[in-house]
Amino acid sequence: QVQLVESGGDLVQAGGSLRLSCAASGMMFSINTMGWYRQAPGKQRELVAGITSDGSTNYATFVKGRFTISRDNAKNTVSLQMNSLRPEDTAVYYCKVQLRWSGRDYWGQGTQVTVSS
Repeated sequence: QVQLVESGGDLVQAGGSLRLSCAASGMMFSINTMGWYRQAPGKQRELVAGITSDGSTNYATFVKGRFTISRDNAKNTVSLQMNSLRPEDTAVYYCKVQLRWSGRDYWGQGTQVTVSS
């Protein structure tokens, strides 16, 4: 029913940019809080950025000023613009929805971002 599909991950050099996209279906997209998370090998999954139904955003301190989260309710998508990428940004990036009505979380399959030195 609920499905999140990420795209845009790639191999880039340090200092480069990428734009990730998450396409959502099976939900009332516009009323739900969306988020981007990442997980590096051997590490815990961590919040990168979130955006609420009214467009309010929050960011992890380590990406503030470099990454920008946005949503397009007409297209049921949420994006993450990543600039000034660093090798420590290397991780699988996941899209997540927090459903307003049920409180349940749903995750996408992830997209790999690799930043070379």
